[in-house]
Amino acid sequence: MVSFRKLSFNKFQILTASVGLLLATATFQSQAQPTHNYYFDQAAQDWESQSLPIGNGAIGASVMGGVNQDRIIISEKTLWTGGPGSVQGYDYGLPANASEYQTKLAKLQNTLAAKGRMTPKAVADEIARDYTGYGSFQKFADLVISPQNDLEEESLSQYQRSLNMQQAAAQVNFNAQGIHYKRRYFVSYPDQALVVHYQSDKKHQLNLVIDVEVDENRSFNKKLITNSTRNSLIFTGELNDNALEYAGNVNLYSTDGEISKNQNNQLLVNNASEVWLTFYAATNYAPVYPNYRGESATAKLQRQVKHYQAQDYSKVWQNHLTDYQGLFNRVELDLTGEPIDFPINQLLTKLRNNELNQAQIRSLTELYYQLGRYLLITSSRSGSLPANLQGAWNNHIHAPWNSDYHFNINVQMNYWLANQTNLDELNKPLFDFVQNLQQPGEQTAKALFGSKGWTLLLNTNIWGFTGLIEWPTAFWQPEAAAWICQHLYEHYQFTLDNHFLQNTAYPIMKSASQFWLDNLYKDTSTNSLVVNPSYSPEHGDFTLGAAMSQQIIYELLSNTKLAARELADQEFISQLDQALNKLEPGLKIGKHGQLMEWRSDLDDMQSKHRHVSHLYALHPSNQISPITTPALAKAAEVSLNARGDGGTGWSKAWKINFWARLFNGDRAEKLIGEQLKHSTLDNLWDNHPPFQIDGNFGATAGITEMLLQSQVNQIHLLPALPKNWQQGQVSGLKARGNVVVDISWNKGQLASAKLTPKYTGLVIVRSKLSKHNLAVMGGNSPAKITQDQFGTLIKVSAQAGQAITINNTNMVHINQL
Repeated sequence: MVSFRKLSFNKFQILTASVGLLLATATFQSQAQPTHNYYFDQAAQDWESQSLPIGNGAIGASVMGGVNQDRIIISEKTLWTGGPGSVQGYDYGLPANASEYQTKLAKLQNTLAAKGRMTPKAVADEIARDYTGYGSFQKFADLVISPQNDLEEESLSQYQRSLNMQQAAAQVNFNAQGIHYKRRYFVSYPDQALVVHYQSDKKHQLNLVIDVEVDENRSFNKKLITNSTRNSLIFTGELNDNALEYAGNVNLYSTDGEISKNQNNQLLVNNASEVWLTFYAATNYAPVYPNYRGESATAKLQRQVKHYQAQDYSKVWQNHLTDYQGLFNRVELDLTGEPIDFPINQLLTKLRNNELNQAQIRSLTELYYQLGRYLLITSSRSGSLPANLQGAWNNHIHAPWNSDYHFNINVQMNYWLANQTNLDELNKPLFDFVQNLQQPGEQTAKALFGSKGWTLLLNTNIWGFTGLIEWPTAFWQPEAAAWICQHLYEHYQFTLDNHFLQNTAYPIMKSASQFWLDNLYKDTSTNSLVVNPSYSPEHGDFTLGAAMSQQIIYELLSNTKLAARELADQEFISQLDQALNKLEPGLKIGKHGQLMEWRSDLDDMQSKHRHVSHLYALHPSNQISPITTPALAKAAEVSLNARGDGGTGWSKAWKINFWARLFNGDRAEKLIGEQLKHSTLDNLWDNHPPFQIDGNFGATAGITEMLLQSQVNQIHLLPALPKNWQQGQVSGLKARGNVVVDISWNKGQLASAKLTPKYTGLVIVRSKLSKHNLAVMGGNSPAKITQDQFGTLIKVSAQAGQAITINNTNMVHINQL
């Protein structure tokens, strides 16, 4: 097993069972209800800032909630323009003449080594290239449901459009003309369908028209089936750009109404009290290089519809709840917030105007935290593509940044929260996607660099794009593949799944390492290995060996070595050792006391640039820590202070994680406030601007880092607790080593913790409290306790499946008073 020490605890003594029962009362118990819902008091006018997102990984739907036109905007993540078959042509981002390109690259490396630095434009002029046929994520269709006769606007009252994250469902409620109407919307993973359910509290009051609309960049064929056994709207077509097939199916059900069709080829419902429908979507996309086509969309759809018969609404609803809550309910966070009953847009306005008290802000923080988990569950499930720049939601023919996958932080940030918030399974779409990128990435390594292994340059689509683009400040980061390998190895660290390590992670990591063994540049002036060309996104000039480049490659080779040792690949270990012995780690302190962004001391301490990429070693890596490398941690703090707390949404989210890793909870909390005030849309989507979902995911990861860390072979309880979070509890978090952790705190101090390891072994836990205030129960032998400047370490020999409990004896005394 890889060298790993499980949870680090502080222990006063091993107590008897009777005393342990007494100490269990130390756990802080909040009376507040979890914050899982938010609402608007009007229908959405703007998709980006006001729609409510629901999804099942493959399908993302946005609920607008209009009374007289209920429009549900639907995406299916495999509906893309571009790629093979595109009328523009498609070459995966690779030049036609590979040897000519390799000659250009070698010449550029020598020029850069001689000059020391070059502008992004100068470098791009030499080796960047425009691409064709890249494509964009598409909206699939709009499902439009309308009353046959408009409801009178003056009779409307008590309108509410809400998102229930506990149920992964949106709901619209209102009164009109003396009747109460209720609508529910959810996307079922078990049944692979969007489900819409309508009810009225008086009999036979639902008279509806149901139709679908699609964008004009495709063909569109529609037919209706209305008979005694089936009422369906079926539509098919192809995208004009690449002939990608799509197919949709709406099945309509009613308990007591009459279903028919009209002359406009729309479905009608008359005199119903309850109506529901299921919406299925499919394309003929398949994640198989080089053609990316598979089973026809129509055949795929027919198979889905046949398999999932939704005639029993209550069963469909229950299947959805059981599946979803099995994931969402694993983690609960309670910051002892105060119940707040405002529409979400008004709540955010009050926050920006400083009209909320601290308890209300804590409630909003709880809500925002769980929203990140909700959005990942609803945009990343097995069998689907991973969450993209907009998760699974889109309302565009050409989405911002194509709504693609940027591997220079954005897709990585999407998944920071997965393991730590106990959602390991949600990584599978990402890992499947990366596996499918390896083959085109090998072609890129061969064509552009003449080397073994695999890489990609920065961004990709669903068509295996791993090559070059033209944008000077964002076209070059061959370290992108190395960075995503960190997620593979971290997944192993969190799960200790050796089958995953051997069959999924290691082959990808080894291939990425082989690429860098071929492509590290030997600087003859220092006899060291550096990345050349190297660029610190998206800031400054091109140089040799920028800090972020060196940190990422150092981590890749180090993690691959650990994995190789676990799998006894001794020959490759030897190759890695030779490189690591000469590789610059990218960790230098400059004249201002800062962590240097470049190999030379070029840092401008007045720069407020949103990228703070040279702190990669602090987070998401573990090369810098106040515990293990205090001088480097101090230098990282100097750099972070110089950059300030501004930036775009994702930038602020990353800074939350940075400050948490520096154990500064108050500063991390300040960044949460900055993100909510200035980088959050009314529906709580992250605002880059425009909407970009990585900030949501990154903030949830950062809040988790404030409560639990485990990156330096210790399970650190409450490492960055802010002063405004005096009481609270969190349950179900995951630490590296596959340990589930529950924590409660009171008066700003640990009250109790429970750690449940999946594997037998040594667990090391860290707490800020003195060892004399802690009592530990569990483990195969008495806990060993030591202290240092950061608190107390508890080493426990743990038994798989058996809980270890830690209690603060001072809290027990307080409770007894």
